Amino acid sequence: MSTARTHRVAVIGGDGIGPEVTEAALQVVEAVGVALETESFDLGAARYLRDGFVLDEATLNHLRGFDAILLGAVGPAIGDTRIPGGVLERGLLLKMRFGLDLYINYRPFHGVPGSLADGCDFAIVRENTEGPYVGEGGVLRYGTKDEIATQGSVNTRFGVERCVRYAFTRASELDNPRLTLVHKTNVLTYSGDLWARVVREVGEEFPLVTVDYNHVDAACIYFVESPQRYGVIVTDNLFGDILSDLAGAVSGGIGFAASANLNPARTGASLFEPVHGAAHDIAGQGLANPLAAISSAGLMLEHLGEIDAAARILHAVADFKGDTSKSSTSKILSELLEGL
Repeated sequence: MSTARTHRVAVIGGDGIGPEVTEAALQVVEAVGVALETESFDLGAARYLRDGFVLDEATLNHLRGFDAILLGAVGPAIGDTRIPGGVLERGLLLKMRFGLDLYINYRPFHGVPGSLADGCDFAIVRENTEGPYVGEGGVLRYGTKDEIATQGSVNTRFGVERCVRYAFTRASELDNPRLTLVHKTNVLTYSGDLWARVVREVGEEFPLVTVDYNHVDAACIYFVESPQRYGVIVTDNLFGDILSDLAGAVSGGIGFAASANLNPARTGASLFEPVHGAAHDIAGQGLANPLAAISSAGLMLEHLGEIDAAARILHAVADFKGDTSKSSTSKILSELLEGL
C-alpha cells in the first residue's frame, strides 16, 4: 500500500487545537503504512507572543526543502488583541503561499449526512497567489475625514491560466466531468474578462468537460439550494476564500473541511491544513474534531504519490458514521482507524 519511500514532512502544529489534530493525522498516516520523517516548527500566535518571531527567510528556505508541510492551526484566542491584525496572516500564512509559490488552493467537499450538501461531492480550485491578496494599494490622509484607501486586484494571464488548467485537469478526472467558473464578470469587467477568456481557451483542450459560469452571488445561493450541480469550481483568490468557507458550512461544518495549498510544479513544498480555526476554548480538553486534519493528511499523501494510502484515508473519513459533536478526539480517531 506504500511506495516504501520515506517522505520528509515539516509539521507546524501551531496554536490551540492545532497540535492535537495534527498528531491525530500523523497517527492515521502511520496506520496506513506510510513512513514520514518529520521535523516540528514552532510557529504561530504563541511563538509571536513569546518572542515576536513570525517567519524569516532562513526558516522559509528550510521549509522549501521538505516534501510537504502539515499545518494544524494558527491564531490567537478570540478576543485576544495582543497581535495586530495581519501579522500572522500576511507574515506567516501568506508569506508561505507566496514564498513557496503555492498557487493552487484545492478544497474538496463531501456532504455529510444531514447537511445541506448531503451526499454531494465537489471541489473548489482557488487561485492562491494573486487577486487582492498581493497587497497592491495604499492609503492617503490616514486617520482624517478625507482618508482614501485603495486595494487593487492583480490578475496575470500566467497566474490565471495555470490555475484554470489545474482545475480542468481535476474536472476531467470526474465520472461526470464538470467545471464552473465563478466570478463577477458583469462588474469586474477587466479581471472577469481575463478569467472567462482563459477558461474558454483552455477548455478547448478538454472537450469532455462541461463548462458553466455563475456570478459569485448566484453561486452562494446555489451552494445552499442545489450544491449537487457542481463538480469542480474554479475562481479567484478572494471569491475562493469566501466560497470555500460557505462550502464547508453547507457540507457539515468547517470541522470537516480540508485544504491543500499546492505547488504543482514542485519548486517548493506544498502545504496541507484543515480550514477550521485554533479553537482555543476547547484546546487541551480532547474534544477537537480531527477529521479535517486527517483529510488534509490524506491530500498530502495523494500529492506525495501515496495514492492507495491516500484513498484509504479519504474514503474512511467520507464513510465515517460517528457523532463528532458528542465524541472525544480519541474516540473519533479510534473509530476512524477501525474503518481503514
